[in-house]
Amino acid sequence: MEFLHRALLQSGGTPWALGRKYAKPVCFAGISFYKSLDGKEVQTSVAQIFDEIGKGVILRGTPAQIDKDDRQPHLDETAAYQLLLNSLTEYRQAMGTSPSRLVIHKTSNFKPAEMEGFSRAAAEFRIDNLDMVTIMHTDIKLMRKGQYPPLRGTCVELDPKNYLLYTRGSVEYYKTYPGDYVPSPVLIRLFRNDENPLKICEEILGLTKMNWNNTQFDRKWPVTIECARKVGDVMKYLPENVPPQIRYSHYM
Repeated sequence: MEFLHRALLQSGGTPWALGRKYAKPVCFAGISFYKSLDGKEVQTSVAQIFDEIGKGVILRGTPAQIDKDDRQPHLDETAAYQLLLNSLTEYRQAMGTSPSRLVIHKTSNFKPAEMEGFSRAAAEFRIDNLDMVTIMHTDIKLMRKGQYPPLRGTCVELDPKNYLLYTRGSVEYYKTYPGDYVPSPVLIRLFRNDENPLKICEEILGLTKMNWNNTQFDRKWPVTIECARKVGDVMKYLPENVPPQIRYSHYM
């Protein structure tokens, strides 16, 4: 089963995809950070910048800096602009079209300079609908009456810009929780959203099933974040003068 699944991917097939819910093309992009082999420089990797069918490209980004306030990696305005501009350019060349809506996922908060850079790049491609979403770990846990953890898909609004989402949890179909440890939700922060917040959370839940590199039906992190991390682990060994492969199946 796993061999057939991997062979399908590497031959350009599509094992599964999000349902066709959109009248216009939607593009999801995940940004993650990794250190160079010598540990001296923090760089960025962009996971598959892809459509709802899972087709897209992967790019290596520019160096990032650790912010002195939150100790997280961030891009300046120019780096954010260039990173997204290059990604959208490659996406259009590979897909033959530009998206009408773009959703950016990141594991650190969006700084004003990053938001400005991303917005400028999106504007150049005439993308009017833009969502900038931080998805991060939280120590908050919810309690559910009975023996099992909260249901997968449980979403709680903390305030209009912050939500808890159980991407792993009990599954009503199985009447149990198919996991080994007590699950915890992810914290979703909306720094800019032109789409309804609950729709954004629903998309994140669907994207946890889009990691084609395994056969597990649910993952804690959406493919945008998980694949960005995995690709970064590979790219750190790639010399800077060597262009990376843009197909995700190459990294499996």
